[in-house]
Amino acid sequence: MKNILSTLSEKFKAEERAYAALRAKETEDPKTGNHRRNFLKKTALGGFSLAGFMGYAFEDTMAETTAKVSRASAPSELKITDMRYALTNVMGGTAIIRIDTNQGIYGLGEVRDAADVRYALMLKSRILGRNPCNVEKIFKIIKQFGGPARQAGGVCAVEMALWDLCGKAYNVPAWQLLGGRYRDKVRLYADTPEAASPEEQKRLIDFRVNEQGYTWLKMDVSIGELKGKKNTVVNGKFWENEKGNLAQWGDQRNMMSYGNTMHPFTQIQITEKGLEHLQSVVADIRDMVGYEIPISTDHYGHFDLNNNIRLAKALDKYRLAWFEDMVPWQYTEQWKTITNAIETPTTTGEDIYLLKDFKPLIEQHAVDIVHPDLASSGGLLETKRIGDYAEEFGVAMAMHQAGTPVSFMANVHCAAATQNFLALEHHSVDVPWWESLVKTVGGYKMIDQGFATVPLTAPGLGIELDEEVVKKHLHPSDKSFFAPTKEWDELRSHDRTYS
Repeated sequence: MKNILSTLSEKFKAEERAYAALRAKETEDPKTGNHRRNFLKKTALGGFSLAGFMGYAFEDTMAETTAKVSRASAPSELKITDMRYALTNVMGGTAIIRIDTNQGIYGLGEVRDAADVRYALMLKSRILGRNPCNVEKIFKIIKQFGGPARQAGGVCAVEMALWDLCGKAYNVPAWQLLGGRYRDKVRLYADTPEAASPEEQKRLIDFRVNEQGYTWLKMDVSIGELKGKKNTVVNGKFWENEKGNLAQWGDQRNMMSYGNTMHPFTQIQITEKGLEHLQSVVADIRDMVGYEIPISTDHYGHFDLNNNIRLAKALDKYRLAWFEDMVPWQYTEQWKTITNAIETPTTTGEDIYLLKDFKPLIEQHAVDIVHPDLASSGGLLETKRIGDYAEEFGVAMAMHQAGTPVSFMANVHCAAATQNFLALEHHSVDVPWWESLVKTVGGYKMIDQGFATVPLTAPGLGIELDEEVVKKHLHPSDKSFFAPTKEWDELRSHDRTYS
C-alpha cells in the first residue's frame, strides 16, 4: 500500500510541477492581459497539492485544502459589475462586448455582424449585480428583448459572455458546461464569394482547398451572375438599383426596394437561358473541386418557390450539399413544398430566434438541415437545444457564422457538444488579421487544415483578446475601445410581460 501511495504521490508532484510551470509562464508572458494575469494569480492562491496530502487524516486534509482558498474568488459570490464594448471592423462593423465582475475575471461575447451594439447595452441595467454563473436564469430575464436575425444580437452576446465567465470561474471549457463533447475538432465550411472571372474563382478555391485544407465549401448561385446577359431574367429591370444591380443589401429605409421585398412578392423569374448559365457556373466549380468536397449554396435571389424548384432541379445533378434560404424561414409550408419537390437537401435558420420558431420546420420535416446562427438563435445553450430537438426528428444541424473569433469559438464549443452537427461556416478566410484578434489560452491552433480545434482544457471560450491587434482593426465610426458605459447602468422600465 505504501508503494502505491508513494507512486501516486510522485505522479501528483510531477503533474503539479508541470501545471505550475505552465501557469507561471503564462503569467510572466508580456502578451497576457491584466485580467487573465490576475485570474491566474487568484487560482494559484486557491489551489492545493494532492501529493502533499498522502497520509493526512481527513480533518487535516480538509483544513489544508481550505486554508489558502481565496474566498473572494468563489463562483457563488461572483457579481456582474460592468459591460463595455469594442466595435471591430469585421464584416463592416461587429461589436465585441466584455462583461466584468467583482473578482477581476470577465467574459467575452459578440453582437451579431451588422447589428447595433445598443441591442446589448440596453441589457446592462438588467444584469448588473447578478451572478453570471446563473446563465439560464439571466437568459430568461433578457430573452424577451431579442427577436429574429440581428434583433437577437444583444441577448446572444450576453449569453456567450456568461458562458465564458462561468467556464473561467469553474476552470472548465464551455463545452463541458453544456454536457460534454462529441468531438475534438469541428469541421468548417469555407465561404467562397462570387468572383469576377473563372480564373479568380479558381484562385479562391485553390487557396481554400490546397493551401488551407478546407474539406467543405459554400458558394453563391445568384441571379446577380446574370447581370447584363440578355433574356436570362424576367421582370428584373424593374427592381434594379441606380447601379443596375439587384442589391440584396440595399437601403434599409426603402421598404419597397428589391432587397427589402420578400422572395414571393417580386415576380422575378429565371428563363431557360438563365438556368443554363447558372448550371455552367456550378459545373465549373464542381469540375474544379471534384466530388469528395461538399459544396453548399446560398444567395440565389428574391424569387418565388416555383422558380426555386426550377433552379434546384436544374442543379440537382451536381449533388450539392444544400440549398440555403431559398424563401424566407417564416414560410414553413413553402419550405415543405420545395423540400418534397427536389433531391438536394434544404436548409434555413440563420435568422431564427429561439427553438420555438425552429419547431415547425423540424416537426413537419420542412427542411433537411437546420442552420442556426448562434449569434441570433439564442446563444450556446439554446442552439444546442435546437440541435438536440432536430436530432429527435432525424434532422441534422449545420451552423452559420460570420463574425469575429469570439462568436466563432462560441460556435465551436456548441458544435463540440452537439451530436448531429455537420459543419460550421467560416466567413473570413480571406481576412489576414482575423485570427490574430485573439490569443488562444494555452497556445492551441484555432484553425488547422480546415478544422477548428476544440480546446480541451482552456476555461470558458478558451480565448483572450489581443488588445493591440483589436485596436488596429476598430471600425472607423467608433474608436472608443471598451470605454465606460455608465449611461446604460440605470434600469428605467418595468419589464414583466404579464399582469
